[in-house]
Amino acid sequence: MEYRTIGSTTVSAIGLGAMPLSIEGRPDERRAIATVHAALDAGVTLIDTADSYHWHADEAGHNELLVARALAGHGSDTSEVLVATKGGRGRPGDGSWTVTGTPEHLKRAAEASVKRLGVEAIGLYQLHKPDPAVPWADSVGALRELLDAGTIRAAGISNVSTGHLLDAHAILGDGLVSVQNQYSPAVRGSEPQLRLSTQLGLAFLAWSPLGGISRSSLDGPSGPTSAGTAFHHIAAEHGVSPQQIALAWLLARSPTVIPLPGASRPATIQDSARAAGLKLSEAEVMRLDDAR
Repeated sequence: MEYRTIGSTTVSAIGLGAMPLSIEGRPDERRAIATVHAALDAGVTLIDTADSYHWHADEAGHNELLVARALAGHGSDTSEVLVATKGGRGRPGDGSWTVTGTPEHLKRAAEASVKRLGVEAIGLYQLHKPDPAVPWADSVGALRELLDAGTIRAAGISNVSTGHLLDAHAILGDGLVSVQNQYSPAVRGSEPQLRLSTQLGLAFLAWSPLGGISRSSLDGPSGPTSAGTAFHHIAAEHGVSPQQIALAWLLARSPTVIPLPGASRPATIQDSARAAGLKLSEAEVMRLDDAR
């Protein structure tokens, strides 16, 4: 496993996006815990969760509780594992997502996450999404208060613009350590945020990093897509999965990038973890950069 940093914490270059273990279509708990254990056995030391990663309305925190049980039951020292959670979104149980970014809600949510995770302080707490009904400075200010109170050790923001990022950095200073936005072969709209994160020395956590490289992506409405074919062809040349190529490409985008591939079975995260040791040539990276 290769390693990168989030603030002052060293973590695996590939993290585990734990959301699929708790939302619609989730596996049974035995397989879910086996998936987390497989990630740990593969050297993954970053697990991304959220209080809103659940299916039904009455099970808020399902994913946080699941991750906590999996860590406690692994049978090894997991003190070096960074569990990054998020607050500010909700799920009413009808498949929709809500956004609540008031300071009061965020502080209550963080305190509830501390209890569910069974920790003294949350290693990385992320504001899940800007709430258009709440001034951004007020939401970010709640993270500042949580830092000052010792409820969280580091803060992150998610699903943000460059403007949000700059404003949060001004408020939080060194307390802000990460940005989590969607970024993948198919979705590259957060390139400005990635560049700014790199300039500021912030970790860029890429969620849904495997978009655009599934087998079905090879056939667009007018035939094979450029991105799909390029990633699949280079995968064939290396004798690895296209998913590994996508993750290796993301790692090559910037030394601050840490992809968070989701997984719902052990074999999936084991395959993803192997991407940390896969080195692409400069020519291959350029070829994938141009594949859109």
